[in-house]
Amino acid sequence: MSDLSEVLQLVPVDDIAKKLGIPEDVANAAVKQVLPGLLGGLAANASTSAGSASLEKALSSHTTVPKNVDDIDTADGAKIVKHVFGDNTDKVAAKLADAEPKPNVTMDIIKQVLPIVAPIVLSFIATQFLTPKAAAPEAKKAATPASTGGDLGGMLGGLLADPNTQQMIGGLLGGLLGGGKK
Repeated sequence: MSDLSEVLQLVPVDDIAKKLGIPEDVANAAVKQVLPGLLGGLAANASTSAGSASLEKALSSHTTVPKNVDDIDTADGAKIVKHVFGDNTDKVAAKLADAEPKPNVTMDIIKQVLPIVAPIVLSFIATQFLTPKAAAPEAKKAATPASTGGDLGGMLGGLLADPNTQQMIGGLLGGLLGGGKK
């Protein structure tokens, strides 16, 4: 099963730092604070059949992981963030900025990082969820991912299995996740 470190490896932190004009360590801290929030929001949305179907549809248009910031459609990223968090985007950004007291990781930086990282996260999920695994022949006998919300929810849950991630999502973001339209 994949974890957040695999997703983090795909994020061009140095490009983000350059684009936003911030130090690389600040960009890295912001990305590390954003990832669990995005995944938690996606998991909350995927917890319903309508939300899962909507996410699966979105995955089909995010099958290529961007290699650098210039390859990322941040307007699409902003739509993803709005869909995931809805009217709670500012509140979630504030909670994520306060998740770990890192100097210079402000709500404004989090709000700039979210639409950059969101398409990368969807692309990662798409590659994991939509790509058949040759090493799992019994999975081929099971229902296809598009026909089951449980597979997607299980995959997102696996990404969020780290106890520290669960604590951040449960404690800090609590009722804010899942605020987007499904």
